[in-house]
Amino acid sequence: MTDWRVPGFTSTGSKRPEALFGAAVDEGLPLRLARAAGARVWDEAGREYLDLVMGLGAVGLGYGQAAVSGAATAAIAAGTVGPLPPVEEERLAEALARRIPWMERIRFLKTGAEAVAAAVRIARVHTGREEVLACGYHGWLDWCQGRTEGVPQGTRAVFAELPFNDAERAREMIRYRGDRLAAVVIEPLVVTEPSREWLETLRTETRDAGAVLVFDEIKTAFRLAVGGAAERYGVAPDLAVIGKAFANGFPLAAVGGAADVMAAVSRTWISSTLATESVALAAALATLAVYEAEPVCAHLHRVGTRLLHGLHRLQREHRQVATSVGGVAEMCFLHFANEELSSRVAVECARRGLLFKRTAYNFVSYAHTESDVDQALTTLAEALKAAC
Repeated sequence: MTDWRVPGFTSTGSKRPEALFGAAVDEGLPLRLARAAGARVWDEAGREYLDLVMGLGAVGLGYGQAAVSGAATAAIAAGTVGPLPPVEEERLAEALARRIPWMERIRFLKTGAEAVAAAVRIARVHTGREEVLACGYHGWLDWCQGRTEGVPQGTRAVFAELPFNDAERAREMIRYRGDRLAAVVIEPLVVTEPSREWLETLRTETRDAGAVLVFDEIKTAFRLAVGGAAERYGVAPDLAVIGKAFANGFPLAAVGGAADVMAAVSRTWISSTLATESVALAAALATLAVYEAEPVCAHLHRVGTRLLHGLHRLQREHRQVATSVGGVAEMCFLHFANEELSSRVAVECARRGLLFKRTAYNFVSYAHTESDVDQALTTLAEALKAAC
């Protein structure tokens, strides 16, 4: 599978066949999407699958949710993009600030990667410093890719990785950099929940150092809670970045935070022509309205808990294949004994009509029912047995 017009088969790395299914990919497996609805998708051959990948977590309400699709359709009819910023931009910023009060001022972009990069730029301008500590995955751009080919050595020199959930090490690393440190950027949940000590240490130490604390809530906002991990765990960052489920699959991300920190955007250049196209903004407004009117996050937790408990049970029954369970109710997965076994399980699931991600994470949505979860667990049990 090398002679494709799109190098690497697709422009989204985690959707490559080898990422989903491993090296041994055959034409009987789902390779390209034809359509999606609710919690199900269909491949180009017309085969139906119950989906637990959910656009890599970008779809929280389910595919084609009526209110979101209706808002997007109306925005398309109204012209999509024009010479002036659309009314939806300020409306969405106001609605977000009311719901997520630590996002006092907000800028919109199209992808999570550029939104986190914008947060780092803002932090550097606000502090007048360059060095950054980061924990988790924050996209493909240069600032956070310290070991990736093509990243300048000078960029690597002002970046270091912070270990997850290690309060003492965090304290040491922040204090060592002191007045050279511009920002600490974290995914507040990486496979396991954060400890209160770690989050509070980061909050205290960054404040003492005069550095900016950034929460990358791309996966966690509109999933753990509308305000993500900051809302669930009660520790507010200086800047937060949201994306993925924020617009239920439409391309939109945002960086927002304290007004004094966000004021730095006027002293640098963060801009994109299509950051203010109206379709994604309208979709996000509709998405937020659904989350405010209906118990979306409670549903994600309830059906996700059913999935998580089922994964723990299956792991105990198939210890030779799955070594442990990672994640939380809203986003979870199995750790496999090796790459080959993870590939076999993903392939066997797909052959039985289930898309199950073999690495972090699988996501439930508002469209998933308890019976969907039970169906997924039954299929996964068959796949684990077949993989032995």
